[in-house]
Amino acid sequence: MAGVQQKPEKDVHEYSLLPLVHDIIKCMEKDSQDVNQELAKLKSKIQEAREQISNMPGIESSPPVQQQQLATLREQVRTKNQLLQKYKSLCMFDVPKVS
Repeated sequence: MAGVQQKPEKDVHEYSLLPLVHDIIKCMEKDSQDVNQELAKLKSKIQEAREQISNMPGIESSPPVQQQQLATLREQVRTKNQLLQKYKSLCMFDVPKVS
């Protein structure tokens, strides 16, 4: 878990299927021949989303295992924060005042 790097978050609209569904409905209302093309775009977007999900770190872990990992990481953060506060209170980092 320590080696997991966060990828830059993509635009929310890039994963939205609603615009494609809207285009399909418009094509159907117009009896347009573009319906199959729009359906192909939707299928492609769904497949892309499936691939993204399958590549997510930790997806192979069950929810209870993920919860345990989260609890462990939170405990590590809590311990490190306590140590940091302890070291701050030792006054080793105080800079002497110039008179």
